[in-house]
Amino acid sequence: MALTELAGRRVLLGVTGGIAAYKAAELVRRLAEAGAQVRVAMTENAARFVTPLTFQALSGHPVRLSLWDESAEAAMGHIELARWAEDILIAPASADFLARLAHGLADDLLTTLCLASAAPVYVAPAMNQQMWANAATQANLALLRSRGIGVFGPAAGSQACGEVGAGRLLEADELVQALASTRRPRSLSGRQVLVSAGPTYEDIDPVRFLGNRSSGRMGFAIAAAAAEAGAAVTLVAGPVHLATPAGVHRIDVRSARQMHAAVMAAAAVADVFVAAAAVGDFRPQEVARHKIKKRDDGGMTLELTQNPDILAEVAALPRRPLLVGFAAETEHLETHARAKLERKRLDLIAANLVGGGLGFEVDDNSLTLIAADGTIHLPTAPKRELAHQLVDIIAQRLERREATAGVASA
Repeated sequence: MALTELAGRRVLLGVTGGIAAYKAAELVRRLAEAGAQVRVAMTENAARFVTPLTFQALSGHPVRLSLWDESAEAAMGHIELARWAEDILIAPASADFLARLAHGLADDLLTTLCLASAAPVYVAPAMNQQMWANAATQANLALLRSRGIGVFGPAAGSQACGEVGAGRLLEADELVQALASTRRPRSLSGRQVLVSAGPTYEDIDPVRFLGNRSSGRMGFAIAAAAAEAGAAVTLVAGPVHLATPAGVHRIDVRSARQMHAAVMAAAAVADVFVAAAAVGDFRPQEVARHKIKKRDDGGMTLELTQNPDILAEVAALPRRPLLVGFAAETEHLETHARAKLERKRLDLIAANLVGGGLGFEVDDNSLTLIAADGTIHLPTAPKRELAHQLVDIIAQRLERREATAGVASA
């Protein structure tokens, strides 16, 4: 993993108690591969899940566990470690740890290190979905964010307790990418970025709908990358089960018409609109008030009508943002994508093949970026990494467009 942002960076990894503590072992390895120097401090409860010896073997350094380690504290070891760190990452961060950190407690080594260090602190929450949703946890996170603490994740999905929802620790690669992103230039600072993501659902009757297989992961990754680049991000999300990226304003919608209304309300002040959502082209002419029953002949006819063309309407605005569209194709990728670029009057289109395990419902993707002045191929990579590459290109094109407009008006 070639992340030059972390090369030589001194990272103190804090591990708190929870089943996700086992993932921190992989995180140490990934941080080392990225060139970081890693030291590990654990809570006593974390050591119940993974032994300190594991982290010592992976980091090559002794693991700190307690403020009452006489050999270390004879020389004020916790202060020395707090001064050594250039970044402090707590992964996993339990609900208990977040509460204690939010309220300024220093009753163990890890909370003391966070208070005693001038280094930026980042937390990667991991807990049961109900604990994550609890008002107390959300209030603690809001307080931490207001003090400049960075929050990475959590992800959504199945959990060790058997429940499903937000609260999963981000994977090691995602955490390394997130930490690296804090060292990148904030190329969209002061910009307003609008992103649409996920599918739209069009109701047929109270129990059925027309939809598609979009997971929303690419759009959410773009929203996260834009926020990390300094933009004020509005994310219009179709029905997906994904946690809102840190610092992103999220608007949930269900149908294409709801997405159209939300996008048009935000587009007038946007500098960039990334239309990553898979918006349904058609909806039923009428929605049945009651469940449609099977017919004796086994058939059913649906009268469909066309949904609003969101991209076309944004393109027609007097002050149009930089427009980035997506094209999910099953064949003739570049031909179909270039035709859409011209038809929709886009500045850039990101095209990818879908079907057969590609595109939808997977963590990796590849993109072909097409503009009037050329084509860029982004090879297969995690969607989060692709999102950062795309955001960098968007920032460059936005700057170039404004420079050209400035010359034209001079």
